[in-house]
Amino acid sequence: MAKKSGGKDRGAIFGSRRRRESNASQELPNTGFVRVEETLPEPQMKPEPEAEIREVVTSEIESKDGDEVSEDNQDAGAESKIGAESKAPEEPEREPAPEPSTPETEPERFILPRVVSIANQKGGVGKTTTSVNLGASLAEQGYRVLVIDLDPQGNATTGLGINARNLESSIYDVLMTDLPLEDCIEATSLKNLFVAPATIDLAGAEIELVPAFSREMKLKRAIDAVKDDFDWIVIDCPPSLGLLTINAFAASDDVIVPIQCEYYALEGLSQLVRNVGLVQSNLNPNLKVRGIVMTMYDARTKLSDQVQQEVRSHFGSTVYRTVIPRTVRLSEAPSFGQPITVFDSLSRGAVAYRELGKEVSHGTSRRIG
Repeated sequence: MAKKSGGKDRGAIFGSRRRRESNASQELPNTGFVRVEETLPEPQMKPEPEAEIREVVTSEIESKDGDEVSEDNQDAGAESKIGAESKAPEEPEREPAPEPSTPETEPERFILPRVVSIANQKGGVGKTTTSVNLGASLAEQGYRVLVIDLDPQGNATTGLGINARNLESSIYDVLMTDLPLEDCIEATSLKNLFVAPATIDLAGAEIELVPAFSREMKLKRAIDAVKDDFDWIVIDCPPSLGLLTINAFAASDDVIVPIQCEYYALEGLSQLVRNVGLVQSNLNPNLKVRGIVMTMYDARTKLSDQVQQEVRSHFGSTVYRTVIPRTVRLSEAPSFGQPITVFDSLSRGAVAYRELGKEVSHGTSRRIG
């Protein structure tokens, strides 16, 4: 190139040409094209990668300030750029240190106490069976558990061995006369498991609550007074979406929905989800449908498999892995006033509910008990 040729006269001629080109370049927009041509090194003098870096550095420097860059300055810039390039690999070493890794590792650990409603407006899906045996399973894990029977049929009460005829007070009195919840709680035969019983009087509560002040929050206020005495509070909801169920939702952190592995399994579920959304918007923004549990699974029928697959395809990971089987022992346990984990601790039903209890609790550390 002209810059490297020898001879004094040729140097003078080429020097004057460079001055003319330099003056002409001052009149052009600052594109950098003229100066890049002047300063490009010869391929024979430098390795190809360095030449590319020099070209990038030159264009960057010239785009920032319109002054001419001398070859020495460009070399210095290229060297600093090369130095920076050589340090670039250190960057990734700082990246793999995400600060909030702990919440992702244990996303499902709960803050206790926790209130869970077992709800489905469809009857005969295993709500009471799930309420009683989930409560028993959590109690076996060492948690202190209260089961609130909010179903006027009172099946959770009798299923835990409490005779409703001998009761002085029930959950009805808590809702209608503001009786403290602790005054109606009964101990069961299982350690750490307690029940707030229901009687037939509760059947009229739906109508009697209509004119009551702050009627949707009555159960929540009652639960808040005893919440610190328990790790888990499980509410057995009635098979409807009336004021009793709304009271349960307003007081709860989570909703667990039992669905039987039979035809019409999803019937009414959309309405339940809508009601949960209404409670979230107006009464309890923290309420969440925590999970769906498949019940009454019969391995002898194709229908059970088909329903289970259909539900899992719709709701994905919201459906618990544990499936509750249909067994004779599960059906017999309530008549003896015992949860299945006590009545037949080695049965398939007992094993299934123990697994469900572990899924629900996620190994959350006990606070009481």
